[in-house]
Amino acid sequence: MPLDFTAIDFETANSSNASACAVGLVRVRDGAVVAKTGWLIQPPPGHDAFFELNVRIHGIRPEDVRGAPTWAQQLDDLAAFVGSDVLVAHNAGFDMAVLKRACEVTGLDCPPYRYACSLQVARKVYRLDSYRLPYVAAEAGFPDFAHHNAVADALACAHVMTDAARRVGADSIDALAAATAVRVGRTAVAEAPTTTVFGSTPLATIA
Repeated sequence: MPLDFTAIDFETANSSNASACAVGLVRVRDGAVVAKTGWLIQPPPGHDAFFELNVRIHGIRPEDVRGAPTWAQQLDDLAAFVGSDVLVAHNAGFDMAVLKRACEVTGLDCPPYRYACSLQVARKVYRLDSYRLPYVAAEAGFPDFAHHNAVADALACAHVMTDAARRVGADSIDALAAATAVRVGRTAVAEAPTTTVFGSTPLATIA
């Protein structure tokens, strides 16, 4: 089974998981990046205030998303890019909560994806002082990327997973999950939401 997946990263306008304002997507086939894309998103009404903390983190301002697609308008494009892939994200609980909560507040069904977390994998494969994405990506041979740019973060995440798979001799996401004792989750299963105040920056519990 080949190492195929789509890495995903969301940035948010505020502390609401529904407030997606950008997404980055990177497709991996047989361990190699073959496509990448991303776009700005108008956060759903009621979740569309931009907190200054978030703006300082990712640099996206309200005027930047004017004219951008709404969550509902862009969801088909997101789903078309992902297809039937397993999703991978760094601190995946956050990104999956964004996906599910944004669908919930806009009255849409959340696509039933399987997903894995590169943060959890990194903690099993690498020995680092910090498992924040910049440090893990550097260990995976992908340093100096534009952290908090959604596409750049997704690309860094993809490199982490392919490097981790190489190190443990895994040829698929399921094999990598088994080798590292990391759970492959499902978006269709109800889970406690993870709340943070900015994009995909790891939470305070992440060293």
